[in-house]
Parts: sequence; C-alpha cells; structure tokens
Amino acid sequence: MNFVSTRNDKEVVTASQGILKGLADNSGLYVPQEIPRLDVSIEELSKMSYQDVAYNVMKLYFTDFTEDELRNCINNAYDDKFDTKEIAPLVSCDKSYFLELFHGATIAFKDMALSILPHLMITSARKNNVENDIVILTATSGDTGKAALAGFANVKGTKIVVFYPDGGVSRIQELQMVTTKGDNTKVVAIDGNFDEAQTGVKKMFADTNLNEKIGKMGYQFSSANSINIGRLIPQVAYYVYSYAKLVDNNEISNGDLINVCVPTGNFGNILAAYYAKNMGIPIAKLICASNENKVLYDFFKTGTYDKNREFKLTNSPSMDILISSNLERLIHMCAGFDAKKNSELMNQLATTGKYEITDDMKAKLDDFYGDFATEEETAKTIRELYDKTGYIIDTHTAVAKCVYDKYTAKTGDTTKTVIASTASPFKFTRSVMTAIDSKYDSWDDFDLVDELSKLGNVEIPNAIKEIRDANILHDNKCSVDGMEEAVTSFLK
Repeated sequence: MNFVSTRNDKEVVTASQGILKGLADNSGLYVPQEIPRLDVSIEELSKMSYQDVAYNVMKLYFTDFTEDELRNCINNAYDDKFDTKEIAPLVSCDKSYFLELFHGATIAFKDMALSILPHLMITSARKNNVENDIVILTATSGDTGKAALAGFANVKGTKIVVFYPDGGVSRIQELQMVTTKGDNTKVVAIDGNFDEAQTGVKKMFADTNLNEKIGKMGYQFSSANSINIGRLIPQVAYYVYSYAKLVDNNEISNGDLINVCVPTGNFGNILAAYYAKNMGIPIAKLICASNENKVLYDFFKTGTYDKNREFKLTNSPSMDILISSNLERLIHMCAGFDAKKNSELMNQLATTGKYEITDDMKAKLDDFYGDFATEEETAKTIRELYDKTGYIIDTHTAVAKCVYDKYTAKTGDTTKTVIASTASPFKFTRSVMTAIDSKYDSWDDFDLVDELSKLGNVEIPNAIKEIRDANILHDNKCSVDGMEEAVTSFLK
C-alpha cells in the first residue's frame, strides 16, 4: 500500500514517508491508493481488544511497518494513559449509542490518534534513516494542541510548536496547553482565528527557503494535524471497533446497517468513518453535524463550498472552522481520484474562497447528510438530555446529538446510530453547566468542575486535576505574520 498526493498523482510515498512528511508537495494531502477491505470477519473482530482491532485496521494501510513495529506503536499508545480498559466505550442513551472518545490523557478524541502518532513518527524516522530532529508544527482549535503536546513532550529527537487562536479556545483547553511541561515544547497564542493559524502553518510547510534554513540547523518539519495520515488512519479503528462491539453486545446482528453521526469541523473524524464504511463496515448514513459555522452543511446541501462568510466563535470551539482541510480527501475521491481536477478546485478555494463540484461528484455524496445546530439548540440539547437521563455531554457532542434528532425527525430513519462523543464535558465546564442551569454562569471554573462531577456522578479526570494548580509555562503571543519568527527563534 502506497499513498499518493491529492494534487499530484505522480507523488507516491510509502506509509512511513507520508507520516514523516505530513503534508505533500503543493499543499496536497496523502491518500491511500485504494481503500483496503478488512481481511478478518466481524465475528473475529467482536472478540478482540481495542488494540487488536486497531492492529487489524492499521496493518492494511501501514504495510511497510513490520508486525512487531506496528504492535509496539499500538501498545505504547493505548495503555494506562486511558482511564478505561475499553479505550473507547459505547454508552447506550436515549435511543442511540455514544462512542466515548475522550478517555485519554487530554480528555478529547484527538488522544485516539495523537497517542500513537509520536511512536509511528519515530519508527518512520528510523525506517527512513532520518538524522534530523523532527519539528512538529500544528495549529489547533482547542483539542489537537494539548493532545499533540502530551504525545510529543520529551520525546527524544522531536520538538513541537503549537499555535492556537487567542480567545478562541475554552479556558480549560488553554490551561491544558500553557501548563505543558517539556523542554521540546512551545505554545503560542496568535492574534487571529484557527483558519489563519492553520494557513500560517501550511505556508511554513510550503516555504522552500524556510525548509532549507531549518534543514541546515538539523531539523525538518512534520505535522500532527489531521492532515497527517498517521492521524487519520488510527481514527478508522474506533469505528470498526464500535460496530464490532455492538455485535458483541447483541445490540445488532452482524450485517445490520448502522448510521454514524459526527460533530465535524476539519472533517477528519467523519472521513475516518467513511473509510471504515469503504473497508466493509455496514454504515448507511454518515451524518455530518456542524455548529453555526455551517460551511459543511451548506456544501452538502448545495455542492458549493464557500468560506466567504462571518467566522463565528461558539461554545463548541473545536468546530469553529471555515476551511475543512480533510474534505479535500473526499473531493479527490469524488473526482475519481483525479488530482488535476482536485487541484483546480483547491486553487479556486485559495484564490476566491469557494468552489463548486459537478453534479456527478455531488451524486457520490449520497452517503452523507448534513445539518447544523445553533448555540441555543446546543445548550437545550445538553439540558434536555441531562434532565431526561442524567447523562452529561459536552458542547460538541451536543451539536451531534441535536443534528441526529433533527435527522430522525426529518427522515423517520430509526436505524441504530453511533454518535461520536468527541470531548469530556469537563473540558467545557462553563458552557455545559450554564446550559443545565444559568445560575452557574457566575461560578469559578474549578468550582464548576466539582459541581459537574457531583451532578453527573463522574470522577474528575486526571487531565483536569493536574492543571488545577499548575504553573503557566507558556505565555507566548504573536501576530499571524510573526508565526515563522516564533518557530525559528525556538529552534535557535
């Protein structure tokens, strides 16, 4: 299995080369030459641990890794950093199944892939005789940043620089990042939004002079964002695992169709579900849930992707995105793996801020359904689910739950559905608690943590306990134009 660039089908790399490079030339993304089919049965998968399911998914993509190398990466990733042996438990609630992807070190779904990426990257470096230290550059809308920092902190042979929008993440998310230890870490708040941060990172990857400059210093760039195939492929595993567990728990019979609903910003998480479907998992609809930055909803409705609109700061900040980078991988597939056609569309996006796909391409999106939730609807969903069941969800999961309820009301489709629960409610305590009762708005952040624990009858996660009295170690700020200087000064 090799990987090709979405913008140049002549650029072909092995899995380890793609993981190391992160972004292809001309800002293309690496995609597998074909989506492999699972070579073990659902019955076999249903009896496996999460680690074994992950191996049986990843081995089909990362074919230049030996079994020992890949299993070592998996076992080092999915260990006691997670607070449950299941790694990604399914919770049955209100006629759907919440796939809890937040039991890792930073209590968000990004841990599911970023726990393994450093191990994949270091193994890839050894396989390719790389002598340079690897510099991870990443932009975050909240969760990727801390998950990447946790994965790469103090990993020999790496450095990591994380940019986040100043004022554009929750207070808990910000504290998680700025209290990060590790001599090889740097966190920078930028005077801009997430899209500007991500564009700035992409520019640095594409800057030949900058890459030559840091090469002479003994470094090379790589990415921890979901544009890296080392991030995307591990995410496929938990959708395969969730279906296998539904079979094992006698919630469905093998072969029964399910729907999957995913709160979506950068499109990587729902794309992973689409890959799982194409590998043979019986998924019917992929329900793409957006917040008020509903660029994806409009795209699925009209076939036109248009980022020329007001950027809204919401209470689901990890989805406050107008350029959904991973959508390019889906567009490339819908274009018949035509890199030239895909490049034309992406160039239109870069120059005019929008593009329109053909009717033939749009017809290939029938597997997807898009809708969105307003801020008021999101809060109402949290409150009503808590009142009804006692189960507390975060704002991003609430967007998905709200959209799922809209979908069933509009379509009458009662197919059993897995909702990706992408973050712990403890990560967004203020938004969650004020949704339950407005009286909490005046409370201190950590008093809210204690109250949430009491209301939900859930233990406070270690990720919250450890930042309660932690020292601020990163107080760096810069303009969008100052991002390159922030990186080079750190490397010096």
